[in-house]
Amino acid sequence: MENVVGRIHSFETLGAVDGPGIRFILFMQGCHLRCKYCHNRDTWDLKCGTEYTVDEIYDKIMRYRNYFIASNGGVTASGGEPLLQVDFLIELFTKLKSVGISTALDTSGMVDITDKIKHLIDLTDLFLVDIKSINDEICQDLVGHSNKKELKFIEYLDSIGKEIWIRQVIIPSITDKEEDLYKLRDFVNSINHITRVDLLPYHDLGKYKWLELKEKYPLEDIRTATDNDIEFAKKILEN
Repeated sequence: MENVVGRIHSFETLGAVDGPGIRFILFMQGCHLRCKYCHNRDTWDLKCGTEYTVDEIYDKIMRYRNYFIASNGGVTASGGEPLLQVDFLIELFTKLKSVGISTALDTSGMVDITDKIKHLIDLTDLFLVDIKSINDEICQDLVGHSNKKELKFIEYLDSIGKEIWIRQVIIPSITDKEEDLYKLRDFVNSINHITRVDLLPYHDLGKYKWLELKEKYPLEDIRTATDNDIEFAKKILEN
């Protein structure tokens, strides 16, 4: 197989929150969404980042293999949007699976489910899917895209028995509306292979990246989420 080149934003070598166990997190460069709350604004441009071959990344990952084995961890591809570099990830995940390393994708799922995407899905053990907003109108305003593709993506994963973790960023006055949280609860309950739901409090710690790019931060007037905001949403989802 051709050794495809990928564009990488950065690495985290001993990650502990993007999947089970100790994980090597690969932050892929490039994203087609325009999330107003993005804390990695510098990952959007597909032409930025550093080019690596699959072998170069594989060699970096293998230095930490003992940590993966001891903790039931593995490798998570995040971003940006990792599914924009599907050829690179197919080759990388094929190599990782051949030596028994667990693979995960942290993705929006807002892509067409092509044959290549299906191939990558088959090579992936766990999916961390960020539901931008269950309310399609809010979703389009918040990230520039409808939620239809991501909900269809989750339903496809469920239909083939893939494990799914759902993530929802709680943004006060935007993604915390009671009726939408009930709708999110109903959707989550309709998916059989969701094993975890994480409610993430909105923060503006990535605001400085927007300012460094000389761009206005879109949620300037939105307060950060509190423990009470998360608890309110959690009670609805667990009801």
